[in-house]
Amino acid sequence: MKAYLAATGSLFALMAALHAWRAVAEWPPEHPAHYSVVVAIGVLAALLSVWAWRLFSRHAARDVASRPGS
Repeated sequence: MKAYLAATGSLFALMAALHAWRAVAEWPPEHPAHYSVVVAIGVLAALLSVWAWRLFSRHAARDVASRPGS
């Protein structure tokens, strides 16, 4: 489960970074509606990345606490 969360968090972070780069590269926007979609998808990808990394840290903490001798 941790590998899946790490991979998912990394991929969403990459997608958020690419959308941020695209938003900066397309400034000033020729088509404001299209630009808004690019920004919205980037924000959504960033939020999903944060969520995946938070779940990853919870699973990692739970694994450490459940080790024998802890």
